[in-house]
Amino acid sequence: MKIAVAGTGYVGLSLAVLLAQRNEVVALDVVQKKVDLINSKKSPIEDKEISEYLSSHELNLRATTEASEAYSGADFVVVCTPTDYDPKKNYFDTSSIEAVLDLVKKHSSEKTTVVIKSTVPVGYTQALREKTGFGKILFSPEFLREGHALYDNLHPSRIVVGFPADDESLLERAKEFASILKDGAIKKDVAVLHPHLTEAEAIKLFANTYLALRVAYFNELDTYALTRSLDASQIIAGVSLDPRIGDFYNNPSFGYGGYCLPKDTKQLRANYSDVPENLISAIVESNRTRKDFIAEKIIERNPKVVGVFRLTMKLNSDNFRASSIQGVMKRIKAKGIEVVVYEPNFIGDNFFNSRVIRDLDEFKRMCDIIISNRFSDELSDVKEKVFTRDIYSRD
Repeated sequence: MKIAVAGTGYVGLSLAVLLAQRNEVVALDVVQKKVDLINSKKSPIEDKEISEYLSSHELNLRATTEASEAYSGADFVVVCTPTDYDPKKNYFDTSSIEAVLDLVKKHSSEKTTVVIKSTVPVGYTQALREKTGFGKILFSPEFLREGHALYDNLHPSRIVVGFPADDESLLERAKEFASILKDGAIKKDVAVLHPHLTEAEAIKLFANTYLALRVAYFNELDTYALTRSLDASQIIAGVSLDPRIGDFYNNPSFGYGGYCLPKDTKQLRANYSDVPENLISAIVESNRTRKDFIAEKIIERNPKVVGVFRLTMKLNSDNFRASSIQGVMKRIKAKGIEVVVYEPNFIGDNFFNSRVIRDLDEFKRMCDIIISNRFSDELSDVKEKVFTRDIYSRD
């Protein structure tokens, strides 16, 4: 089959690589530099498996900036464009999806089915079908980790492809797309679900909000332990030995961040506008409170210069977006304290008016306190300066 993938971020590129093992895949992006890297068999994002597959596996994959090249004759067009949460509208910005659909309608044929992989509000896909008159749309949520996106596609926890409740004929296309995903995976024993579109959208938002809940819970446990001068690691170890809770997703941090959890929790809260709730809003507020608390612990030490070690959300990631350390950084700067940043992946000399230092030794010397969401061995020689809540030295 010919499959077009719109967007080459973590979701789009990992999916393009997965599908290109057995299909003709054309990846579309508006950034020429990313397109050139992919065509040179190099990954524009930090992901070990993507880099390995691009360089050493036989893939029928090419990238382009031309919509006509990507969409003409495509059996499936998979939409993986970003949908940032707009706090003013209290809604995801879905304009990138609509822009893709406009081009698909212009360049595709009757056989083309669109599969939305971008995260959307509950009820969006059905509304889009009615608004545009383009009916052949499926929704398939992704469940990927940054830095391990291709691995998670190769070893999926489940495959979900939703179809319209008012068009049973698209169930066969949903099954076909699920089969294509499964064919490319290493793990074959995987549950496959075909809910209706709106239920599929809800699966994504509720899953991510539950993960945010776990992060928030263990962060609040850590806040309590730090305030009461208790050893959080002992408490977490004892709690996590309960098999109903488990020893995972329990490492304290400065808060949840990244591409998905901040925006998805806010969108789910917005979807509850006319539904009784307490917990969903509390998750969002807990994340804000955690960043307030971390910043206060830094400020009360009266440092002259605070160093931010890496803007990225976690280890093995090149994503700065909505990382929790940025929220802590802004709160510290609001008190008039100088903040400098060590981030080798950042292009430029300033990040939101904070100097970017590229010499690690210079960075260590000039800082009174170094804040690090995740501890790194690079800081071992100045451990006494480092403030982190990382207990397990892992994500």
